[in-house]
Amino acid sequence: MPPPRLYAGDSLRALRRAAGLNQRAMAARLGLSVSYLSQLEGGERPLTAAVIAAIGRHFPQALAGIADGDTARRLVALGEALADPSLPPLPAETTARLAEDRPDIADRLIALHAAKRLAEERLALAEETLVAGGAARLPWEAVRDWFHAAGNYLDPLDRAAEALAAAATAPLDLTDALARHGINVATDPDADAPIARLDGATLIVNGALPPESRRFQMAHRLATRAFSQAIAAVVDSSGLDATEARRLLAIGLANYAAGAMLMPYAAFRTTARRLRHDIDQLSRYFGVSFEQACHRLSTLQRPGAEGVPFFFCRVDMAGNITKRHSATRLQFARFGGACPLWHVHEAAAIPDRILVQHAETPDGVRYVSMAKGLVKPSGRFARAPRRYAVVLGCEAVHAADFVYADAVDRTGPATPIGISCRLCPRPDCDQRAFPPTDRRIAVEPDTRRIVPYRLA
Repeated sequence: MPPPRLYAGDSLRALRRAAGLNQRAMAARLGLSVSYLSQLEGGERPLTAAVIAAIGRHFPQALAGIADGDTARRLVALGEALADPSLPPLPAETTARLAEDRPDIADRLIALHAAKRLAEERLALAEETLVAGGAARLPWEAVRDWFHAAGNYLDPLDRAAEALAAAATAPLDLTDALARHGINVATDPDADAPIARLDGATLIVNGALPPESRRFQMAHRLATRAFSQAIAAVVDSSGLDATEARRLLAIGLANYAAGAMLMPYAAFRTTARRLRHDIDQLSRYFGVSFEQACHRLSTLQRPGAEGVPFFFCRVDMAGNITKRHSATRLQFARFGGACPLWHVHEAAAIPDRILVQHAETPDGVRYVSMAKGLVKPSGRFARAPRRYAVVLGCEAVHAADFVYADAVDRTGPATPIGISCRLCPRPDCDQRAFPPTDRRIAVEPDTRRIVPYRLA
């Protein structure tokens, strides 16, 4: 017996309006004609499997409100699994029919794809560990890996911070909130003083900090007091044994809660969608820094209300990755620097200029990313400012929701990038610094190449 026809015009119209799109833009997003979309919204035609698949691809968090919840979630997961570049492409309607008619097979394919990705991550980890000499993890590495394993989304803390911000009758007054926890705020005019320190019942903040950094330090201290029990519970269940690792994790959790407090989940996600993730506009709207807004976007992974899956990292002038997280298939190297063909290195040398790149990783997945060089002032001439670059990107399938993608031609060739030279299989890269760890090299003394070997 064929499944009943699904008429969901009102839900589809509400989804379009929530996304801030007119019918023409929504039709282009879903690959439909304007007249067809109008008929769907008017309830004149039912949603086909192909339309449901398109909604799941571009608005996965909203699909459960239009189609059956279990079927919707299965369709999104199956679409991601079958979009793997190592597999031949399938029509969207075929994917939707498979999820609907043979859920048992669909679930097995989803599980196989998840196992494949986990195996790939474990292999990359093993290779990197061998490159690093098999040394035990340092405390900060253990904490970094813990956040990665947690998906960089911590539901109890995120919801608690959102609730605290929502309880404020006006924009959250951090000075008043800290005072209710017995903490006063003072400023240290010495530019060489610590960024912030707690002296008894007084939080002393460095006077050279810009306003958004000052607010973040206040939010961090508020989080340590307001969510002390929640933070302690997460640390106790983390599995980290080293004292310094546990202390670093507690600091990281308070930083996470501070960001969630200043950029509450639902409001931030809705605004980010409306602005197509324009970081400058988001920063002004929420009173945060460019980097803080980028980092928050990479944490929007609340089940059932996910944001666009982004990767985010911060790179210093030497190419070291000092922050990293990815909700996409792109995973950063745990040791060493990033691919030299990545535009983040150029951005680090050109402060306050946004660079956009259309890139492709060796697995065939294409990404659009923006990178911006930033300078954190030191407060005085004799002390050098901190210089680095941040990068935020998503898979090209989400380009319509990423304003920076408008700056590149995605129909042409993409820049071939890798994870790091030691993990990259590309045989013809002119920027290669080291051969891949899993390939032999052939040295030919009579032939001169850019690198003095070729991959065997």
